Amino acid sequence: MVLLRLLNHSSEPTTHLPTLREYLDAARKILSLILQIPPIDPSTSLRTAFLLRLTNDTLGSIVGYSPDSESLPEALDWLDDLDQAWLAILRAQVWDPAAGAGVDLYIDVAGASAGVKSSPVSQTERTRLRSLLIGSSASLEEWLENRKEHGVDGEDVETMLQRLGLQSEFDDLFSRTLDYLGGLGGVLVEPIKECL
Repeated sequence: MVLLRLLNHSSEPTTHLPTLREYLDAARKILSLILQIPPIDPSTSLRTAFLLRLTNDTLGSIVGYSPDSESLPEALDWLDDLDQAWLAILRAQVWDPAAGAGVDLYIDVAGASAGVKSSPVSQTERTRLRSLLIGSSASLEEWLENRKEHGVDGEDVETMLQRLGLQSEFDDLFSRTLDYLGGLGGVLVEPIKECL
């Protein structure tokens, strides 16, 4: 809980996490803790709720820091970790910290007969997550575009990302999770042709 409070106050001048690097280190610890929660009921919904909270808090807080070429690779790495974490949770997988990925949960016959089960992420939570990731992707892009306001001048965002070798990572933000949730697309509306 102390870490969550620290994360929530990252934009305040007296924060204990004054740099993006320190903030991401703290967020990584919380992410690791959340992923240790087993995807077995009744813990399944707790795991999802905590990760939704962490996702919302961190994606809203990252843009409060000044983007620079030193912390940007670490931020994109953390966002990739978050993407992998969500994929594991959506698949009701157990987190393997050594592999940095989810592994399938197996419930043996004895466990199943004792009522051990894992419930899927609800449609409401899936919708909230999808909306959060899409909105945050736009905010992160705007954060990078507005970095001149933070005292970082020079090249445009695309050039900077290419120079740092991060263009593909930025283009693929949350791609695994969004693909699993059904992609970025919604209903495509075709323009109506003139009626006769």
